[in-house]
Amino acid sequence: STFVWFQEEFEEYAEKAKTLPDSTSNENKLILYGLYKQATVGNVNTSRPGMFNMRDRAKWDAWKAVEGKSLDEAMSDYITKVKQLLEEAAASS
Repeated sequence: STFVWFQEEFEEYAEKAKTLPDSTSNENKLILYGLYKQATVGNVNTSRPGMFNMRDRAKWDAWKAVEGKSLDEAMSDYITKVKQLLEEAAASS
């Protein structure tokens, strides 16, 4: 099925995302995190971390921001975003 093929591409890009440079903005890292969680887990299933845990709270918010996206939509958006960031990284290096 298309979904299985898509999942393979998604996993491939999840690996490629690990090669993104440290200069990748936090905002972009959070977008990727949110899409990854949505694509692998689905909608947010935990409560929002407290305000003293800023890092986890930002990650939770990024995930919450894509709530309602279907798994394949989230995968597609994730792949597109990783491609874009890899191209930007290649252009700036």
